[in-house]
Amino acid sequence: MDLKECGYSLANRKQMRKKSIHPCQSTDKDVIKEAHAENVMTNLSNAYASDLLPSKEGEDLTKCFLLRVVNILLHYIEKTFDDKSKILDFHHPHQLLEGLDGFDLELSDHPESLEQLLVDCTDTLKYGVKTGHPRYFNQLSSGLDVIGLAGEWLTATANTNMFTYEIAPVFTVMETVLLKKMCGIIGWRETEADGIFSPGGSISNLYGILVARYKQYPEIKARGMAVLPCIVLFVSEQGHYSIKKAAATLGIGTDNVIEVKCDERGKMIPAELEKNILQAKRKGQTPFCVVATAGSTVFGAFDPLHDIADICETHKLWMHVDGLLGACNQMQAEYLFQPDKVYNINFDTGDKTIQCGRHVDVFKLWLMWKAKGTYGFEVQIDRYMELAKYFYKVLKKKDNFKLVFDAEPEFTNVCFWYFPPRLKHIPKSFERDQELQKIAPKIKAQMIVEGTAMLSYQPCGDKVNFFRMVFSNPATRQTDVDYLIDEIQRLGKDL
Repeated sequence: MDLKECGYSLANRKQMRKKSIHPCQSTDKDVIKEAHAENVMTNLSNAYASDLLPSKEGEDLTKCFLLRVVNILLHYIEKTFDDKSKILDFHHPHQLLEGLDGFDLELSDHPESLEQLLVDCTDTLKYGVKTGHPRYFNQLSSGLDVIGLAGEWLTATANTNMFTYEIAPVFTVMETVLLKKMCGIIGWRETEADGIFSPGGSISNLYGILVARYKQYPEIKARGMAVLPCIVLFVSEQGHYSIKKAAATLGIGTDNVIEVKCDERGKMIPAELEKNILQAKRKGQTPFCVVATAGSTVFGAFDPLHDIADICETHKLWMHVDGLLGACNQMQAEYLFQPDKVYNINFDTGDKTIQCGRHVDVFKLWLMWKAKGTYGFEVQIDRYMELAKYFYKVLKKKDNFKLVFDAEPEFTNVCFWYFPPRLKHIPKSFERDQELQKIAPKIKAQMIVEGTAMLSYQPCGDKVNFFRMVFSNPATRQTDVDYLIDEIQRLGKDL
């Protein structure tokens, strides 16, 4: 049974079911095989998850069901990369809750058929956002990489956890290899570095602060916050909000996160950091950590890392993550991390984490790295940088767009305002800014409703709502950038 036999779209389901078998075109064996496949397909409406493997006699049904799922995914991927397709078919939350064309999100007490599950899979993708679309420029998602997708499928199939070599032998070694490679690129020797893959930047920042505190006060692990002085940490005012969340989670408190002023490009000012540290000491507070930012969320700004490092050294403050992860986090659970295992227990990485079960994130990146090579990643990142510069240069020449910063982008972030004709020649004032504040949200709302593009916006300090373009999508080309500019002007000219 192959994809041709099982893989057909829901739209032509009836035609496939009525398909006739012509003995003159097949051998007897082929006829029997095709008839069997036809019977399995027809029976999906009367089959349930309990009929799939590991159920006895469930092999053919399982194969057919999964091939149907693959066909749904392939159809979706084709549409994702088609710039003529919508990025999303937008509906409001209440519409999804009420049900759209039979797409019922409510959960039943009784099982539904495999056929219904396939319809649900199709509808789930239909009403979601195509983050791999060439004109998806919103935050977080970095497009759709087909090799990465294959890695995700394999990871889900393996269905294991990253806490011991015992249950994830290949993945734990892969993680070690990947981390060694990444540390080498940074310039750290193997004995100087340690690390783990975490679910995202917020958890990574939590780890960084956790380790920094443990380095300064190892007694915290056993005795708790009560034994410590009033500790404070410092972060750029453009730093990620997860730093405050980490401080709240770790019992440090958000009031003890001191935000350091930035220059006009969003970089931490070293002199301000020094001043804040001295002020904290005079108040009886105890500085222990500085969180520097390498590519801020909004502006893509890089803090002056060398200057910050010098200040940290002077005041004996922590700035980066050490190999102390193990000592900081390990609890040596005897049912998992036995010291007398048959293999090298250094690959039992689970005791370095604050999680126990950790999703296998490593294979997706490992496979992509295999596919591209280090140089392939460099080329991809360089192309994003070139697109950012191209976008910046085009906007700079247009009198109805204004860049938040006149200088070329440092990273792949480009921040800008669009001025409709009625606001273009009005001098800057409180009243004009109040009107300009409304423009980006209105344009974005219309983009989403029409499904033509997605682009984020936000205010920042005294700057009213502006668009933030972040290049990270491998499908994006210059023509998509040109399209976005035209689309903003089309949707915004009468606002």
